[in-house]
Order: sequence, then structure tokens, then C-alpha cells
Amino acid sequence: MTRNPDRLVLFTDAVVAIAITLLVLPLVEIVSEPGDEPPAEMVSHHWPQIFSFLLSFAVIAHLWFTHHRLFENVKRYNAPLVLLNMGWLLTIVVLPFPTGLVGEHSGDTFVRLFYVGTILVSSLFLTALTLLVHGSPALAVEARGLSLPVVLRAVTPSTLLLLAFVLVPYIGYNSMFLLLLSPLIDVVTARRAAGTAR
Repeated sequence: MTRNPDRLVLFTDAVVAIAITLLVLPLVEIVSEPGDEPPAEMVSHHWPQIFSFLLSFAVIAHLWFTHHRLFENVKRYNAPLVLLNMGWLLTIVVLPFPTGLVGEHSGDTFVRLFYVGTILVSSLFLTALTLLVHGSPALAVEARGLSLPVVLRAVTPSTLLLLAFVLVPYIGYNSMFLLLLSPLIDVVTARRAAGTAR
């Protein structure tokens, strides 16, 4: 049985909003700690926590935006899609935990792998959702499934994150800069798809 995805999208958006709000709570606790430390020194002293918050905020925002673009092309949902969506939400809800660890133990290799690995699993769930919709004409708005650029927009980050995960022990969080290639790859793919359609 298939249903309109609006309720699923609203539920998903609410969970993402809560998760992204939870990211800032450790910073609020820092400000409320007793002490006479000047604000500038407090910010400098807690820079790893601030950095991990900003990075995770950007990551969740990017993942949510990818999810949002995917569901613009979904007209119905079924049980497998709900299960994959719940798996994706689990990774979003869990992300504040490794984010907190990054703020406290940023140099630890396990923490780095845990953090990037959580983001990788989240991206893989988005890729699986995309491929499910693409391969299920009953779910997609267009009968022919999703366009090639939409599919590649979901596959590309997972590929880059897999490479980043492998590189984490060697270059740490710098491996995450590979994600900056994703928009460039999207543009190239869209142009090629537009050229093929002519």
C-alpha cells in the first residue's frame, strides 16, 4: 500500500530540526559554566567545540537539503522507503553524539572515524532512498523515475565520503574537504545531461 509522503516529510523535518538544535546545547552549557574567563578567551579555549558544532550544522543542513530535493520527486511512499528514511533519521539523531566527542577529543582517530563514519552511513541511506525511488516508478513523480543529475547528486557525496573515511587516519578532518567537489560534479553532470537531452 502506498500513501502521500507529506506526513512522512513533515515528521522527518521535525526530527532534523530537533537534531540540529541539540548540536548547540553543549555550547550553551559552556556559557552557563561559572567562571571569570573573558568572552574572547572562552571562545578561544572552546574553539574545538565551536568548530565541531559549525561543521555538524553544515553537514546536517546539506543532508537535509539533499533529502528535501529527493522528496520533491516522490509522490508516494511504501514500507521500504519508510524503513530507509527511519534509518537515515537515526544517523541524523545520533550525529550530535560524535559531534560532542569531536569537541572533547578531536585528535583521537577513533572519534574521527566515528564522526565521519556516521556521516557516511547517513549519506548511504540517502543514496539507497534515491535508488529505491528511481527503481520504483509507482513512487516517483515522473513515471521514468528520477533524472540522472538527481541520482548522481545522491551517489556523489557517498562516494566522496567513503574516500574521506579511508583518508581520515592520515589527514584527519581535512578529508571532509572532498565534499567541496560535490557541487562541481553536480554542475558538470547537469551540463552533460542537458547536452545529451538536446
